[in-house]
Amino acid sequence: MTISVKVQSKGKEVLVAAADSDLLGRTFRSGSLRIHVSREFYEGDLLDEEAFVSRLEMATVANLVGKEAVGAAIEHGFVNAECVLEIGGVPHAQMARMI
Repeated sequence: MTISVKVQSKGKEVLVAAADSDLLGRTFRSGSLRIHVSREFYEGDLLDEEAFVSRLEMATVANLVGKEAVGAAIEHGFVNAECVLEIGGVPHAQMARMI
């Protein structure tokens, strides 16, 4: 499996939007929570874990969806596992770095 990663910059802010590639275009729900993994926001370069982590290293903000993307972020210390939401069985996490 690969991770779709889109990087956007504005000034000093660097947003990394990443999702497991097989989730693109899908919507997940749990009660009142809903997430749509839109291609417009998440579709970008298809990367392996090592390349994805290098993008996270430069991120000031990240929005992550999927077991692979969120799992890699947890494993490399970008996200605390206790802060991950599950929406429709799919992990979702956000990260913000204060600079």
